[in-house]
Amino acid sequence: MVILKLPDEIEKARASNRIVAEVLSKLREKVKPGVKTRELDKFAEEVTEKRGAKPAFKGYRGYPYSLCTSVNEQVVHGMPSERVLVEGDIIGIDFGVYHRGFYGDATITLPVGKVNEKALRLMQVTEQSLYAGIEQAKAGNRLGDISAAVQGTVEADGFSIVRDFVGHGVGKNLHEDPQIPNYGKKGRGVELKTGMILAIEPMVNEGGYKVRILPDGWTVITEDGSLSAHFEHSVAITDNGPEILSKLN
Repeated sequence: MVILKLPDEIEKARASNRIVAEVLSKLREKVKPGVKTRELDKFAEEVTEKRGAKPAFKGYRGYPYSLCTSVNEQVVHGMPSERVLVEGDIIGIDFGVYHRGFYGDATITLPVGKVNEKALRLMQVTEQSLYAGIEQAKAGNRLGDISAAVQGTVEADGFSIVRDFVGHGVGKNLHEDPQIPNYGKKGRGVELKTGMILAIEPMVNEGGYKVRILPDGWTVITEDGSLSAHFEHSVAITDNGPEILSKLN
């Protein structure tokens, strides 16, 4: 069941998402060669607690960390560890908080030092596909309009969309209806309505779209070992169009 949020609930969700945006902004400065992904996790948790919020992912279905840190061929749900980032890596950082009854959720993918042109293009196209999807998050459109916009942007550049994992509604729960595939056809799916909050999150692979889960039960990697990038915003559908909640300005 899709839950529509009242204006005051959207304000609460905005407050949660601003904390997410702040933490991700600070993490941009921390990502560099020589840093361990576990250090990023610790930093994010400390900042979140200072803001009076709780990390959304820690303890969720048994997940043990505050961040998901997905490096190179890791698509999503990479777990922080003693792994040291090296020049040329890319890292997807997925983060969420729970604050005063509402969740915030967003993801960025960052270069570690200097990266090659293909990696840069992968990140650029993935972020562009996110914003193409957001543009379609308007009352009266259909869910498939978002999906088709994301897919079209990605495939026009020769990359592939992950099909096994999707975006989702977000609010009082971290994952709510509707599920938001990053591929599909215009005009299909549920009608978008004012009051929806959608976590739109394209996951894009340099090679093929197939993925597999490692034995840890969490980390998802590309089946062919190619690079993967991930961007996400939480977006409210308003009478004036889509509003990105998970940004600082």
